[in-house]
Amino acid sequence: MIAGFRALRTVSARRRSRPTSLVPEQTTAAVRKRDAVKLRYGVNPQQATAEAAPVTPGSWPVTLLNGQPSYINVLDALNAWQLVHQAGQALGKPVAASFKHVSPAGAAAAGPIDEATAALYGVDPDTVGETASAYIRARDADPKSSYGDFAAVSRPVDDELAAFLSRVFCDGIIAPGFEPGVIARLSKKKKGSFLIMEAEEDFVPPARETREFYGVSLTQDRDNAPLTKDQFTHVTGAAPSAQAIEDLLLGQVVLRFTQSNSTCYLRDGVTLGIGAGQQSRVDCTRLAGAKTDTWWLRRHPSVRALTFQEGTRLADRINWQIRYLDGDLTPDEQARFAEALTSPAPDLTDADRREWAAGLADVAFTSDGALPFRDNVDHAARRNVSVIAEPGGSIRSDDVQAACDEYGITLLRTGIRLFHH
Repeated sequence: MIAGFRALRTVSARRRSRPTSLVPEQTTAAVRKRDAVKLRYGVNPQQATAEAAPVTPGSWPVTLLNGQPSYINVLDALNAWQLVHQAGQALGKPVAASFKHVSPAGAAAAGPIDEATAALYGVDPDTVGETASAYIRARDADPKSSYGDFAAVSRPVDDELAAFLSRVFCDGIIAPGFEPGVIARLSKKKKGSFLIMEAEEDFVPPARETREFYGVSLTQDRDNAPLTKDQFTHVTGAAPSAQAIEDLLLGQVVLRFTQSNSTCYLRDGVTLGIGAGQQSRVDCTRLAGAKTDTWWLRRHPSVRALTFQEGTRLADRINWQIRYLDGDLTPDEQARFAEALTSPAPDLTDADRREWAAGLADVAFTSDGALPFRDNVDHAARRNVSVIAEPGGSIRSDDVQAACDEYGITLLRTGIRLFHH
């Protein structure tokens, strides 16, 4: 079964060495004959029979190098790869994503690691390489949701990123290549079940997409509309900065591969909060806003002053930080939290939170669909958003523009809807 899935496409001469635990390479003829492969299971374990097949026989976009994926693993990998590949091309720098349940928990371009992130993950911010920095920033956008994620990077995985992946809870990674020794290192993770997929950068997907659901076959054109910096039309407010345009462009690509409805807050090449899959757009905006609040508050001195007992796992430290910020610990949680710390947690009052929130600046906000009411702008303003990009075309677009003028927020229109289902 692993042999079958591993031979998803011909492995060219440029491919790196493979772990000796895997079966020998398939011949080109065998690859081209293989039209379907079995998956570990479907969406749920009780859906025991599941398979994947290329639309064009023998033409696969990825090669499996280690592990045995489930149905959701494949969806995560293919969506995540498209996101980082398109964003990497659009921005001209490495991009990474952390995927959970077919939506990104976080995404980021390569950039500086702040002190809070560096301390949490035990990395030196002055020496982190570009590819590793992109993934660390993406994972730290929403570290609670990224627990057990599927990672994706737009550049080959180097030893630095492999070392980081080896010590965080992650189910797999997809990338366009792997430096020597990396596959062997990662293949030991999760008792040998860590999923490693290599993406084909030159793969061209079919022009039309088809899915079958409940006895019905649905077909549509693939969404190939280009996403570039030129798509933004300035409607009102001050001219956006070059960094704001980059953030919004990253956000547009992120939303293209996020379950709709979806909205996103960004700053300095990082998604601060993503709201996905809500029936009401403003609920997406509120959810993403709450995640943005948490991201910013995790940098508060009181949170950074929390000192945990030696041996406290990274996931537990993250969960305790967030529960501390939630401010509604039960008596049992309060006791366990105190036991996890080496000294009492500092007080964090509502006044402290408000004062700290006022310091968040240069935040961008974007939406996969038109903002239907000004309430989305009201929520964005609470996070000190300075620029908003949305498709426009709503019957209340004038109200949205008026709200932006009221708050001094720059409004850009994209003219393109990016629903993803």
